[in-house]
Amino acid sequence: MRGSLKRSRLGEGSRAFLRCRGGNATIEFALVLPIFITLGMFGAEVANMAMVNMQVSQVAMAVADNASRLGQTDNSSITPTVSESEIESVLSGAMQQGSGLDLAGSGRIVLSSLERHPFSGRQYIHWQRCKGGLEKQSKYGPAGTGTDGDFDGMGRTGQKIQARNNTAVMYAEVFYEYQGLFGDMFVGNQMFQQEAAFEIRDDRNLTPGVTGTGGSSNCQS
Repeated sequence: MRGSLKRSRLGEGSRAFLRCRGGNATIEFALVLPIFITLGMFGAEVANMAMVNMQVSQVAMAVADNASRLGQTDNSSITPTVSESEIESVLSGAMQQGSGLDLAGSGRIVLSSLERHPFSGRQYIHWQRCKGGLEKQSKYGPAGTGTDGDFDGMGRTGQKIQARNNTAVMYAEVFYEYQGLFGDMFVGNQMFQQEAAFEIRDDRNLTPGVTGTGGSSNCQS
């Protein structure tokens, strides 16, 4: 009799346990929570990478655009040149624009003047200026590239940009070393690179290249 009673009570307890869903739900939640957290962190990382890459692209556009406008406010009868101080102003402004990314420490801006050589007719980089702590150089070469060899312009293969006669293209390259929000959990350090180009807006005296002194944007520094 006692054995039957004990088995009956055990059976009732088992059925009561099976009917109780609160514990099961808690266990299920505990199991899936880390997965949801990981997915959320991964989504945040991907979104942040896209946002940073867009900001780097905006900096490249701003540098090329602003450099193409240098000399527009010169109302003298003499065709204006580009000065070291003007270029320094453009690059410093870009660094300020990218201050939220620490562009000065983790990035590099390379501004090149793509021109057609007045005598040989070849495409060449007349001058080049750089700013930023990241050790990167233009992937198209330093100033003077194209004067004594084949150089068909700047840009992607099949979509090369070339300068026309008596004008110049301001070509900006921005490099940025991206560090993940969560370290190396999802992505290692990524090198973002964005490029932009604008033809100069007004007549400019291209012969001297860059005039004046005081600039601190030497690409070798």
